[in-house]
Amino acid sequence: MQSPICAMLDIEFPLLAFSHCRDVVVAVSKAGGMGVFGAASLPPERLEEELAWIDAHIGGRPYGVDLIVPNSFAGKGEEKAPCPAIPEEHKAFIASLLEKHGVDSNSVGGVSSSLGDNMSDAGAAALLEVAFRHPIKLIANALGVPPPLMLELGKRHDVPVAALVGTRDHALTQVRAGVDILVVAGGEAGGHCGEVATMVLVPEVAAAVAAVGADTPILAAGGIVTGRQMAAAMAMGAHGAWTGSVWLTTAEAETNPVVKEKMLAASSRDTVRSKSRTGKPSRQLRSPWTDAWEAEGAPKPLPMPLQSLVSEPALRKVDKLSEVGHEGAKTLATYWVGQGVGLMNEAMGAGQVVQLFKTDWIAACERLNGFIGD
Repeated sequence: MQSPICAMLDIEFPLLAFSHCRDVVVAVSKAGGMGVFGAASLPPERLEEELAWIDAHIGGRPYGVDLIVPNSFAGKGEEKAPCPAIPEEHKAFIASLLEKHGVDSNSVGGVSSSLGDNMSDAGAAALLEVAFRHPIKLIANALGVPPPLMLELGKRHDVPVAALVGTRDHALTQVRAGVDILVVAGGEAGGHCGEVATMVLVPEVAAAVAAVGADTPILAAGGIVTGRQMAAAMAMGAHGAWTGSVWLTTAEAETNPVVKEKMLAASSRDTVRSKSRTGKPSRQLRSPWTDAWEAEGAPKPLPMPLQSLVSEPALRKVDKLSEVGHEGAKTLATYWVGQGVGLMNEAMGAGQVVQLFKTDWIAACERLNGFIGD
């Protein structure tokens, strides 16, 4: 395919798959797309293990790594200090919510501070050092302008740097910073997302980038789970697609089986955009857990990354109990996913998903060509 993304990343088809599962990364890259390993929550030693495994199984195919190094969060720039105390109001709210669904709140353990550490400049530097020891072909930052070290290492190792954006202005800021690829993520996306819909945001960013004389390639993201959506985004100015949710129900994915079943049964209206999990707006599968945080009288979510210290221990417990059949936990169980979940109705292998993207993309292009008269 004659897309600058294919030339830049040395891939056959400009479909990128963000996943926390190394098996998905390998399967997508082997099928002609590009797997991007989500490493934000891993300490450096675990990232080394995961990337070494990918290297051993991917057969020399290109793959990337995605980190979260936000420009601002609670405590950024401060010296290493003890974890701030979580307000009693939030602790009581979590305990009440769990007990209401039969989950013993006393058994909820603590949470590692590695995610917050990884978001710091020093933590990011440690992960980048590991990532660039491996033959990665892309490095991506999921929140804000990539740190200078990421941009510097990308240039030094000839590895393109990608950044996710949710507004036109953010995209132009990234272009000025020197990023190589813009991941233009609409509000339909799972995980952290903005408010502007993909169908509006992609052409808006494409026009703005062209207006300043830049040729930075664009990957469309947000609700894209089929080849025809990918083709539509490319018709609007994108050069390929960045996807995440569609891989959560694949055979290789690490997703909790209970959550997988919920996703396969969900409609596009069964997600909610909320700060209740990380402290920044992120879209996730709706459940009594998410509803409780939106209800009147619920405490206001803490700023990132403190909210994760509230939510993740409880949700980790919910996941474990749901997998052994605890009915209350199964009801509460949730995970990040985009509005495209309404089109994710069949479980299949990740490689098969890539092939379906290809055939659906071709069919969509042929349909568009059919509207052109002689």
